Parts: sequence; structure tokens; C-alpha cells
Amino acid sequence: NGVFEWAGEMDQGAFKFRRFDDAHLAHLMGWFADESACRSWGGPGFRFPFTETTFREDTRLGTLRTWSLVDADDELLALGQYYLRVGRCHLAHLAVKPEFRGHRVGERLVLELCRVGSDELRVDSYSLFVMSDNTPALRLYDRIGFVPVTYPDPSSNLEGMVYMVASTLR
Repeated sequence: NGVFEWAGEMDQGAFKFRRFDDAHLAHLMGWFADESACRSWGGPGFRFPFTETTFREDTRLGTLRTWSLVDADDELLALGQYYLRVGRCHLAHLAVKPEFRGHRVGERLVLELCRVGSDELRVDSYSLFVMSDNTPALRLYDRIGFVPVTYPDPSSNLEGMVYMVASTLR
């Protein structure tokens, strides 16, 4: 319902975890200036170049539960989504504003999405897909407690992607 806000601290100061505000959409779209960045984040099926309409469709804004981290001035720092997939709280479209990468913003985002998502979905395990060449993201997910496993549906086309799961987060 968008009312839930969680305030915390990180290296750059105070922030809030809350439902994504459409007013941040243009700013978010600016984080993916080229096809490589877009596909690394959105996966091989994400259309590029994108329009506002195709971006909304490919991220499933309005369909998936979408949350953000914002700073005290309401500047968007990170975005992520979750939904139920294969009995787990599945994280999707995890993004951190480029200048905040490497400052544990992604870690905070993932932990908060898992906390809220597992409560809402009534599950106690998590999953996500990550592109196999996205080394910083792979390191982050490993540090938090995700491990690569074989995706349960062998007919899925997951070329270039790693499926990761976690039950306990660090």
C-alpha cells in the first residue's frame, strides 16, 4: 500500500525503504545509458533502446511489487522487485544508482526486499537471476548468502544467467 517506510543509516546518510514512486521513473531510466548496461540489469529480453512504455512493460511496473531506497531528499538510490516464483521470494530488477555502487546500497536493498517479501509472501527462502558476467552482483549475492543452483525447470532458456537461492541471509 506504500505506507510502509523503514528508515536506516548507511555510509552516505539517512535513507528510506518504500514503495517505488513513478516520479522517479525518468531518473531510473537514465541509469541504463547503453545496451550492455541495460541487458546486464534487465536480462537478455529487455528491449533497448527503450521508451517509457517498453521500460514499464519490461520491468512489469504496476504488476510486480516494486520498492526503492531513497535518501533524505527523496533522491532515488536503488530499486528492486519481488514476487513468488518456485515457492520462493524471487527478487528481480535490482538496480543501484551508478555513483552509489560499491557502498553497500545493493546489500541493504536485497536484505530489505527479502525481509518485506518473505513476510508478505509467507516464505522463508529467496531466489534471483543474475547475468553470469555481472561479477560485482555475483560477489554481492554470494556475500549475503545466495548460492548458485540449477534452475528447477530445465526447459527454461537461461543462457548466460545464473540462478541463485538463499535460505539464511548474512
